[in-house]
This record gives sequence, C-alpha cells and structure tokens, in this order.
Amino acid sequence: MIKDKINKELLPRHIAVIMDGNGRWAKKQGKNRIYGHQNGVDSVDRITEAAAELGIEYLTLYAFSTENWNRPQDEVNALMDLFVEAINANMEKLLANNVRLCVIGDHDRLPEKTRTNMQEAINKTNGSTGMTLVLAISYSSRWEILEAAKKIAADYKNGSVDLDGINEEYFASKLATGGMPDPDLLIRTSGELRISNFLMWQLSYSELYFTDVCWPEFKEQQFYEAILDYQSRERRFGKTSEQISK
Repeated sequence: MIKDKINKELLPRHIAVIMDGNGRWAKKQGKNRIYGHQNGVDSVDRITEAAAELGIEYLTLYAFSTENWNRPQDEVNALMDLFVEAINANMEKLLANNVRLCVIGDHDRLPEKTRTNMQEAINKTNGSTGMTLVLAISYSSRWEILEAAKKIAADYKNGSVDLDGINEEYFASKLATGGMPDPDLLIRTSGELRISNFLMWQLSYSELYFTDVCWPEFKEQQFYEAILDYQSRERRFGKTSEQISK
C-alpha cells in the first residue's frame, strides 16, 4: 500500500490545502456548482481523518476566501449552510480522532448562524490534544497581513513595542496563524498553479504540490502521493546541498 511507503520520521508538521475544482468537477457531471461543494465535503472528512491517523500536527484547509463573497448569492448561502451542516455532522468523528478545530478569517462578515456554530465547535474540541484542523473561512492573506499591521501599529502607539522589537517572529505572532508552525507542504487541487491570496507570509519556504485532480476526487491515495513527493525533496532553506548533508 502507498501509505506504508510514507516515512513517519519525515512527516510534514503542517500541511495546507487549497481545495479547488468543486465547480468544474460538478459541471463535468452535468450538475450545478453546489453539488460539487457538497461532494467536496467527503474529501474534507477523509483527508482530515487520514492526516490525523498519520500524525500530522496541523492541517489547514482553504474553504472560503474573502473574494468568494463576490460569487452568486445562492452559492454563497449554500456554502454557509454547508459549513454548519458539515461541522455538526462530523463533530463526533473530530472528537473521536482527538482533533482540535480552529477557524481563521474575517468572521465579522459571516452570518450569525455560521459564526455561532463555528464557535460552538471550537469550544467542544478545545480539549483535544491531537491534530489541529484549521479552516480558513472568509480569509485572504492580504486581509490577514493588514490586520497584523494594524495590531502592530496599536502596540507601537500604546508603547508595548518599539521599532527594534518588530522582527519576523513578532510579526508572525500577529498573524491569524500566530503560534502555529508554517506549512511544510502546500497542496492545490484541480490543476491551477497559483496560491490565490493564501498564507503568503507563511508559505515562504513551503514545498508546493499541484495536482490536476479536482477536490471531490482527491482522496487518501492522492493525499499519500503528495506526502511521498514531499519526502523526496531536499529542503535547503537558502543553504547549499553540502551544508544540509553535513
């Protein structure tokens, strides 16, 4: 089995996923885009469980960008309802797998029902000590960086930090992912070759993996293939191969 080829000693601590292709997959089936999103939930469930079983520490899923608010209103409404339904349906499984839920993004724009449900789920899983599942909803990296800049400006204004104290570590602590390790691996499905305003600061040294498989068809097999590809790479972080091999 392909899963058995994975080196448990070289697992990425943090995997981020741009779940793309729901709409295009649905179109190929002669269905509407909402049908694609509904089928994409199964992939979320299966990849979350697979990651938790492997021992991945953080799994971040790009579920809804700030730009997605510009989509047709019926699709936006359906997605908001789907988030609530999916979390409620999978709560027992999250708890059974010791998964802690975290949600990042501009939550002020979310409908009250969605926001309330998300917070309840976060509270229920707060005691879990296994993998952290991060859902990026109403999120964009430019929004995140601007929010971080505002927090830093406020800290400087009230005297809690001076200019010399504003370094990379301090800046990263003000991001929505503050306290989390940067992703080691980014996976994007459906064949698009861009990061689409996602974790731009955090992806500085991430390994990028692109696949033509649309998200509703991305299952455990494809997930394991991405991890094996990651494990075949040499991560140098600006150093030479000779320095890494010492």
